[in-house]
Amino acid sequence: MKIYVAGPMRGIPEFNFPAFHAAAAALRAAGHTVFTPAERDNERHGVDISKGNEAGDESVAAVQHGFNLREALAAELAYICRHADAVALLPGWENSKGANAERATAAALGLEIIIL
Repeated sequence: MKIYVAGPMRGIPEFNFPAFHAAAAALRAAGHTVFTPAERDNERHGVDISKGNEAGDESVAAVQHGFNLREALAAELAYICRHADAVALLPGWENSKGANAERATAAALGLEIIIL
């Protein structure tokens, strides 16, 4: 199954990347193909954009790495629309605007929603 991992990022130390990485590892170990915004951001920018960002501040990532929220969310929603069979939600997703948008997109498409 192709699973997109969604969860809170902004305002969490290192954008919550450790939780995304742990979820991706567990899902891959279970045989799934996994897409996470954490991995996508790091691949896109060629560096771990979370390191040293203790506040999970989007503006710091923008200045240091050229991060652009519109570009990131567009790529993430495109993956959900084009490829995902399911969206897995990390704890705290309810408080995340992005994760809510990703969950709503999955629901609109009739994809499986997995609560991690």
